Amino acid sequence: MFNDDRPAIIFVCVHNAGRSQMAAGFLRAAAGDRVRVMSAGTEPKEYVNPVVVAVIQEIGIDISEGFPARLTNDDVVAADLCITMGCGDACPLVPGKTYMDWKVEDPSGQSIDKVRRIRDDIAERVQVLLTEDVVGDGG
Repeated sequence: MFNDDRPAIIFVCVHNAGRSQMAAGFLRAAAGDRVRVMSAGTEPKEYVNPVVVAVIQEIGIDISEGFPARLTNDDVVAADLCITMGCGDACPLVPGKTYMDWKVEDPSGQSIDKVRRIRDDIAERVQVLLTEDVVGDGG
C-alpha cells in the first residue's frame, strides 16, 4: 500500500459497465487530484457499455479506456466512502465504513435518451457529493 491521505471513494454497481463508470468519470473530472476514485462491480461485464461511453463523452468526459473490475473486500476496506447503485446484498459490508446507496436506473438496454437522463442524474449526485465534507475543499 502507498501513503495517500486523500479521501477514497468507490462507486459500485452490478456490472461496473454503466452507472459506476459514469459516476467515477464525473468525480475524477470534477475533483481532480483531491480524491482517489475507484469503481467496481459485483458481476462485472467484459467492457463498458458503449452507449454510456458515448453519452458521457458528449459532455467532455472520456471513460473509453475504462474497464469493468470485480469488487473485492479489499476495495471496500481501502475506501472511505462506498457508494452503491443497485448491487443490493452482493456488496460487502465492512464495519466502520461509510456507505451511501444511490437509486439510479441501470442504463443497460436503455435508449440513448434514457441513458442521457441517467447520466444527468448521476452528474447531479456527484455535484452534491462534492459539497460534502468527504471530498474536502482541496485547499
